[in-house]
Amino acid sequence: MNGYAAPWWLPGGHLQTLYPSLHPPARVALQRERWETPDGDFIDVDFAGERAAARLLVLFHGLEGCSDSHYARAFAAQALSSGWRLAMPHWRGCSGEPNRRPRAYHSGDSEEVDWILRKFSSPVHAVGISLGGNALLKWLGERGDAARSIVRRAATVSAPIDLSAAGRALDRGINREIYTRHFLSTLKPKSLAKLALFPGLCDRARLRAARTFREFDDTVTAPLHGYRDADDYWRRASSGPWLERVRGERARIMAVGAAFEAVEQHQQARGGRLAGEVDVDEIAVRRFPALASQCDAGRRMQRRVDGLQVPARQPPGGRVAVQ
Repeated sequence: MNGYAAPWWLPGGHLQTLYPSLHPPARVALQRERWETPDGDFIDVDFAGERAAARLLVLFHGLEGCSDSHYARAFAAQALSSGWRLAMPHWRGCSGEPNRRPRAYHSGDSEEVDWILRKFSSPVHAVGISLGGNALLKWLGERGDAARSIVRRAATVSAPIDLSAAGRALDRGINREIYTRHFLSTLKPKSLAKLALFPGLCDRARLRAARTFREFDDTVTAPLHGYRDADDYWRRASSGPWLERVRGERARIMAVGAAFEAVEQHQQARGGRLAGEVDVDEIAVRRFPALASQCDAGRRMQRRVDGLQVPARQPPGGRVAVQ
C-alpha cells in the first residue's frame, strides 16, 4: 500500500478527488426503510444484500452524500459480493425528501449515530466517510467501553477530526472555488426551503450571502444545533479530543496529499502529533496516498475488515468528499 503511485494521467489531489464522482460504480438494488426518530422526525435507511446475511455493515455517509454517492455504491457492490448486508442511513434531509423538523444534521451528531446503531438487533460493523466518520469517531469516544456491545468493529475514512483545521483549509484558495462552492450549492437551497417552513430559523440575508463554510456554519449549522457560533461548533463537534477514549478494534484511514487535507495543520497545532494517537495502541492509524480513482491499481488496494474486502477508493480529504 505504501508503494502505491497514482497513474500518470491522474496527477494531484484535485483530480484524484473529483475523478470517482465523474465515473461512479454501477448502482446495486436497494431496499428502503423509513425510521421514525425519537423527536418526531424521520430518516430513510437503504439496504443492500440479504436479510439473512451473517454480517451487517452500517455506512454513515459524508456531507450532502447519500446511498447513491460513488463510495456508497462501491461499498454496496463489495458487500453484496462478499455476502454481507449493508445499511446506509441517511442524515436528515439527504434521502431526497426534506425532513419534518427544523434541525438538519452536522459533523458532531453523535446522538443521531447512537440511536441509529441501537436500532439494529445485534452488534454491527460500522464505517464512516468524512463527516460521517467524524460523527462515528466522536460517538465511539463518548461511549468508550460501552460501544463494544453495539459495534463490533469500526473504520473511518478521511474523517475531519479537527473541524477548525478542515474548515480553514476548505475556505481558502482553489478549495473554496471547487469544493466549498459545490457543497453550498445544495446546502443553501435546502436551508432556504427550511427557512420558508420555519420563519426566523436563521438570517435570510446572511444565508444568501454565505460563500464559505465559516459563514454558513455561523449562520445556519451552529445556531440550528445548539452551538454559539462556527468556532464553538467546530471545537465541540470535532472528534479529535475523543480519540484517546476509543476502545476496541477501530481503524482510522486518512488520505494524505489530498486536495483539502487538514491533517498537517492538526498535527502542527498539537506539537506534531495527532490528538489521541499517543497511548492508544488499539487504534490503527494508516496513511494512504490520495487516490480515489477507479484505475486498476486503485481497485487492487483493499482494506480487509473481518472478511469484507473494502475497496480503498476512499474519497480523499478532510471534512467532506465530493459525491
